[in-house]
Amino acid sequence: MALPKYKTSRANTHMRRANWKTQAANTVTCPNCGAATLSHMACPTCGSYRGRVYRDAIQSKYAAK
Repeated sequence: MALPKYKTSRANTHMRRANWKTQAANTVTCPNCGAATLSHMACPTCGSYRGRVYRDAIQSKYAAK
């Protein structure tokens, strides 16, 4: 495995790491309730995803116990 021949200076290290920026997650509006949700995830407000409501199914499963 290749090894560096010289020490990388602080300036070069910081310049390289300056591009490691984080970005906010992209959100979409829920077609059911209009709340902002993450794409490809069930809506945290109403529990629907692609026309199905998943929150009611989860609640009824635990209510039966």
